[in-house]
Amino acid sequence: MSDTRRKLIDGAVEAIRTVGISGVSARSIAAAAGVNQALVFYHFGSVHELLGAACMTHTKASVELFQPALDKVTTLKQLLAVGRDMHTRQSQTFNVTILAQLLAGSRTDAGLAETTRAALQLWIDAIEQVLIRVLATSPAKDLVDTKGLASAVSAAFIGLELYEGIDPDGATHALDTLDQLAVLVEVVDDLGPIARRAFRAKVKRVADR
Repeated sequence: MSDTRRKLIDGAVEAIRTVGISGVSARSIAAAAGVNQALVFYHFGSVHELLGAACMTHTKASVELFQPALDKVTTLKQLLAVGRDMHTRQSQTFNVTILAQLLAGSRTDAGLAETTRAALQLWIDAIEQVLIRVLATSPAKDLVDTKGLASAVSAAFIGLELYEGIDPDGATHALDTLDQLAVLVEVVDDLGPIARRAFRAKVKRVADR
């Protein structure tokens, strides 16, 4: 990636941070990047295309940053510990706020929605691989749709970042509750074979109602 393109992508991210998706323009991006606004159109064709590129580039970098920690996860509790670290570090840099802003803009922009969905899928795919590994020996293995659960976890992560902005204590409480659920899953995993079979049968009956 050329230096100018990188500056424009970084400028787009900074503009989203400071003025929000509704205030982003070629002028605001160029000002944040420290370049002439004509370069937005020279390198990307439109503000829309630049926002899409910024979304994918920024999200990919965020996923790659946490991938080594995700690769070491073997339990749900460890996954939540990584999630807490991600929550803290992403909050400090407003990274999730950027993705949330793009999601908001995607509601009325089909093109941006497609790009943002692809960017969010990077997080979903990374988390799904962790869940497949973590649940491999769990009695809940065949009772949980890991792809759906990964989508729910990713959506919850974004929601918690936004929730913390208006109720920090509530967001902390939510994370603590997820920790409690992780402990519950570990208790179920430690059940003997008879109890595990009974658990699976009970859950299946309830799910089939």
